Amino acid sequence: MSSLVTARRLARDLGEWRTAGPAYRTLADRVRVLLMDGRLSSGHRLPAERELSQALGVSRTTVAAAYAKLRDDGYLLSVRGSGSTLALPGGQRGSQPLETGLALDFTKATAPAYPGLAAAYQQAAEQLPRYLGHDGFDMTGLPELREAIAASYDARGLRTSPDQIMVTIGAQHALSLLTATLYSPGERILVEQPTYPHALDTFSAAGARLLALPVSAESGWDMAAAQLQIRRSAPSMAFLMPDFHNPTGLSLDVEDRARLTAAAQREGTVLVADETTAWLDIDRGPLPPLASFSGQVVTLGSLGKLAWGGLRIGWIRAPRELLARVLRNRPSMDLGTPLFEQLVATILMRDLPAMMANRALGLRRGRDTLVGLLAEHIPQWEVHVPDGGLSLWINTGTVSTSALALAARAEGLAIVPGPRFGLDGAFERYLRLPFAYQSDQLAEGVQILADVATRVGSSPLRMPLQAVI
Repeated sequence: MSSLVTARRLARDLGEWRTAGPAYRTLADRVRVLLMDGRLSSGHRLPAERELSQALGVSRTTVAAAYAKLRDDGYLLSVRGSGSTLALPGGQRGSQPLETGLALDFTKATAPAYPGLAAAYQQAAEQLPRYLGHDGFDMTGLPELREAIAASYDARGLRTSPDQIMVTIGAQHALSLLTATLYSPGERILVEQPTYPHALDTFSAAGARLLALPVSAESGWDMAAAQLQIRRSAPSMAFLMPDFHNPTGLSLDVEDRARLTAAAQREGTVLVADETTAWLDIDRGPLPPLASFSGQVVTLGSLGKLAWGGLRIGWIRAPRELLARVLRNRPSMDLGTPLFEQLVATILMRDLPAMMANRALGLRRGRDTLVGLLAEHIPQWEVHVPDGGLSLWINTGTVSTSALALAARAEGLAIVPGPRFGLDGAFERYLRLPFAYQSDQLAEGVQILADVATRVGSSPLRMPLQAVI
């Protein structure tokens, strides 16, 4: 049975969809964007034409024409009596069409593999025979890896015992485990606005009611709003990235770390700090971990951004009692972290200072190159220069980044429009651009963006109808 997307939800996700051009074409294009960036999936059933027309405040003829265009382009299948179901051209499955002709993929904020990675895999392969007597089902993590992770927190001034660590299959897996443990139906979760898209996916899959904690490149975290949301709603958990926040690259200052943890502790809200980007310092310098301000802060970490995205090793640092609850829930999701990858991670943790220095060098080069290219080719865009992280968060002024994403894809460049990072279709005029690419790739990507931005043009900011209902 296909999953129905309600008219209210689709209207919310569409956000500021009405730009220049025929309304039916713009609506069809915006649904394609939602399918491309994963907010909608193949197999989702769209609402009836009449329901969507009422939610959007447009004629039924407009919606019918948009659905017809999606069918003609191969993105929608309609069966009498069964409704209209999203599909990927060519019968492909998944949430993102694997279109050919894409020369550049700027949808992922990732970096090349650490140069010492191959040697670490070789060393792990040599060590593996000694572990083959193990049953292979490891629910908490190899002791030596947990010791190495705990030592990395000690080095940052946060005393940590190995029994406060659980090794997971990446940080996203860790977040899923924590959400299943901390969240109960009907409760609220506080999230940054904007935030990491796959965190939103996790919370949406759980059916959580989300509260927004505004973050802006100009003023950082809106701490007054955060304290008010926590005091009024007492969310069960709050998710944030305090170090080199994705997508803005900002870092929460020391004073606000203390204020936020104090507010959460008063209301019993568990702060989940995603530190997957914490080691991506370019020129900021160290800040105390959020968990050093409160013993109830839970930390997520991983080697994906520092070493290689293909190394699916992450971890949870949490109070022992909470880890015991996570451990009880874990068998329903998986039966442990692969042992071989844990051996690789243990070896890499010994190279932590070298990995951080290597990554900082490459990220500085990429950041400065991309900033210079944008200043030369698209000077009207407002660029905040972060002191760490993997990407720029750009204010395009009046350019719709959803329209920009479609136009750029036709030229072989894949980008993620701003609304993928927010709630309720926000950030239509914002774009995340990763900079951990080769200089020639960055130059080609910026040239494509400059060309298509001129063709897309400016469009007036419009208040979406559903925002005032």
